[in-house]
Amino acid sequence: MNRLPMLLAIVASLFAGLGFAAEQKAFDPATFAALQDAGKPILIDVRADWCPICKRQAPIISSLLATPEFAGYTLLEVNFDTQPAVLQQFKVSQQSTLIVFKGRAEKGRSTGDTQKDGIAALLRKANG
Repeated sequence: MNRLPMLLAIVASLFAGLGFAAEQKAFDPATFAALQDAGKPILIDVRADWCPICKRQAPIISSLLATPEFAGYTLLEVNFDTQPAVLQQFKVSQQSTLIVFKGRAEKGRSTGDTQKDGIAALLRKANG
């Protein structure tokens, strides 16, 4: 019996617990306001389950937020199909829109970007 795959899985799970992953939550106004009041970097991810661009963005966002550079972020997911008031609040007309805040200030946004470098550049606008 080859135990190497099992051993690798155990080691990977141990290191995953030491990761730098940012917090991820569904958007709600109270959480957003509290993060703004605390001056935290926030990524608003407007997504839809049926959106192919959103599906390509998701692993890129996850990998970036798992790095030390972006560990302070909180990711707030907005459901494009079920949260129309939030879309109106942020003046969003398309899914796959990413909006970065540092506290109360919007620092940048993009729509449809599926390039790791582009999303990283957007996230850096609220770092520091």
